[in-house]
Amino acid sequence: MSVKTNNIYGKIVISDSTIARYVSHVAMDCYGIVAFVPTSLFDSLISFFKFGSRVKGVKVKSSGDRMFIDISVVVKYGVSIVAVIEALKESIKYKVERFTGMIVDTMNVKVVGVEK
Repeated sequence: MSVKTNNIYGKIVISDSTIARYVSHVAMDCYGIVAFVPTSLFDSLISFFKFGSRVKGVKVKSSGDRMFIDISVVVKYGVSIVAVIEALKESIKYKVERFTGMIVDTMNVKVVGVEK
C-alpha cells in the first residue's frame, strides 16, 4: 500500500518502501543502534540477492491514515536496551509523522542481538 494525501495543490503519494527507507535513516541516527536484521527467511534471501527495493529489518504497512512499523535491530553492547528502544520509538514516531502527515499507530521493535 502507500500513503495518499490530497491538498489544494494536488495529490501526494508516498510508497511504503520510501517510508521504510526513511525509517532506516532515522533509526541509524539514534545512539545505540548498530544494524538492522532481516525479519524472515524471505527477507534474508531478498537482501542476499539484492532483489527489489526492500530495506532489511524494516516493514511498513499503511491502512487509511494509520501506519504500522516493525523493526528488527542489533543494539550496541553496554547500553540500556530499554532506554535505546524508547528513544528510537519516540524519534521514529515524531519524524515519520512530520514527514508523512499520518499517524504511526503501532511500532514493534525486536532486538535480535548485541554487538560491540
